[in-house]
Amino acid sequence: MTSEARQPCVLVFAGADPSGGAGIAADILAIHAQSAHALPVITALTVQDNNRVYAVQPVEPDMVLKQARALAAKVAIRAVKIGITGSAANALAIAQVISELRTTYPDLPVVLDPVLASGHGDLLSRDDAVEALAPLLPLATMITPNGVEAAALVGAAELAPDHAGAREHAQLLLDKGCKHVLITGGHGLGDTIINRWFNHVQGQSWSWQRLPGEFHGSGCTLASTIAGLLAYGYPVAQALVRAQGYTHRTLAAAYAIAPGQLIPQR
Repeated sequence: MTSEARQPCVLVFAGADPSGGAGIAADILAIHAQSAHALPVITALTVQDNNRVYAVQPVEPDMVLKQARALAAKVAIRAVKIGITGSAANALAIAQVISELRTTYPDLPVVLDPVLASGHGDLLSRDDAVEALAPLLPLATMITPNGVEAAALVGAAELAPDHAGAREHAQLLLDKGCKHVLITGGHGLGDTIINRWFNHVQGQSWSWQRLPGEFHGSGCTLASTIAGLLAYGYPVAQALVRAQGYTHRTLAAAYAIAPGQLIPQR
């Protein structure tokens, strides 16, 4: 029998980052900052610092299932956030958990951050990351790829050059089953970052000043913040506005723990 917490609970599937900058550590802090409560299910152990990923060891899929089911049996789940799965088998296990949860919560929001590699290109999955994510795309309420990830997910040879190109990439992702696509522009060039939101009905974009430096865990922060807001019942458009504003503030106040990428102040 599940019970409702005072703060809405977000079930989070992500890897453990010992630097504390990305992965489950970022998710917990960002969700807590929205006054929601994170339920962290570890999908992989990693060897990394604030700059590079050196090794990834996926958790066994049966353990992922057991972690999630133990929580779902006791706690009311109001949203799900997915980061790295670690393996294709884990992605299937997560898909199974979501399908089970939606028998109880048919409108359960699911936010998928399709992390294919670290900012320096270090791989974060034992298997082909694009293929591994395939069973999760139809279950996603919101997917938050950057431009590089969006291109890879649809098999495009290069980044979308403009809004029309981004719309084409987003449409291909929407055709795979996800309801909303937010393509972020942090991996582009220029002084302005443009984030573009698409669904089957509309499209909208926001412009943000590019901040100096590189950041460790910015994508995790954005996706988890969206999940925390959706858990509270915010409409998607309002959740996106609030989440982008919060994420930009964490980057503006980011701090260094070592040379290299900065840690967002969540």
